[in-house]
Amino acid sequence: MLKTEYEIITGEMTALRDDAQSEQLQRFFKTGEGEYGHGDKFLGIKVPATRSVAKRHKTADNDTLRRLMQSEWHEIRLCALLIMVEKMKKADDGARRELTDMYLSVTDRINNWDLVDLSAPHIVGTYLLDKPRDLLYTLAGSPLLWDNRIAMVATYAFIKQGDLDDTYALALRFISHPHELMHKATGWMLREAGKRDMGRLRAFVMEHHAQMPRTMLRYAIEKFPEDERKMILRMK
Repeated sequence: MLKTEYEIITGEMTALRDDAQSEQLQRFFKTGEGEYGHGDKFLGIKVPATRSVAKRHKTADNDTLRRLMQSEWHEIRLCALLIMVEKMKKADDGARRELTDMYLSVTDRINNWDLVDLSAPHIVGTYLLDKPRDLLYTLAGSPLLWDNRIAMVATYAFIKQGDLDDTYALALRFISHPHELMHKATGWMLREAGKRDMGRLRAFVMEHHAQMPRTMLRYAIEKFPEDERKMILRMK
């Protein structure tokens, strides 16, 4: 009997398993009791190898991707997300909407920062480039940490086009976010926005540095001149 594409992809991925690497990844991605990645399981596959599998199967249908997203294995879910990213590149607007809708239906399975960061700008961000951005603010208001991070990191697609407004609007919302993963993501996007308009970032930081969590602030001002960076951190 011929194997389904789901079976082929999962077979290729499990053949790459590396138990020693798996233990390292479980520590790195904080899978212990009470940590943000609690309970996740890793095959121990590095991202370039996962990308290779994804590119071989970039025409996989959406039903296959939905099944892959339910995998207990982190890297198999990543493979599904990277296939979605590949499909977005050549999809028309209708297909992009289908992919984005599917993506948003499984955000509970996009449950670590690498899964978000390697997919959100290319899927949610790309889809919203020429559309209203209400979806971002819905995600920002979600109780799910990963929805919040998707909203913030998706703005990287806009930043690359020189469109910075949503990055700053979301940064204001996330200044009071309780989780350090959001402080890092927000500071990262602010830093990227600053590469396009340093004056606007400098003005934002000078107005809001007192309220910004220190991690967010450090990430945001990473490209400032050293003396200025030290001065701002002393003001914190």
